[in-house]
Amino acid sequence: QVRLVESGGGLVQVGGSLRISCAVSGIFVSGNAMAWYRQAPQKEREWVGTISRGGTTNYPDSMKGRFTISRDNAKNTVYLQMNSLKAEDTAVYYCKPIGLATWGQGTQVTVSP
Repeated sequence: QVRLVESGGGLVQVGGSLRISCAVSGIFVSGNAMAWYRQAPQKEREWVGTISRGGTTNYPDSMKGRFTISRDNAKNTVYLQMNSLKAEDTAVYYCKPIGLATWGQGTQVTVSP
């Protein structure tokens, strides 16, 4: 059974940085493409970025240069490093294996002006 546990969210000021984590069990992050998504209040879920099995990352243009996805195969964990945070980055952040319909509970990131 695949399980995803996001953590590390919190309150940060505009311009600040935060790294959130996604601990994965049931599959190996090294063998699966993993994605991050986010959902702000009253908005649709939005793709944040993807890391492929080979380690290649892709991001939407709005997040390139600010967000970085990485993984630690030994810890079976995927990370999302967020820099230069903006108020509009406030959302619940989720990780998800590509091709599987499993979601974690998410972690709240709040960016205050």
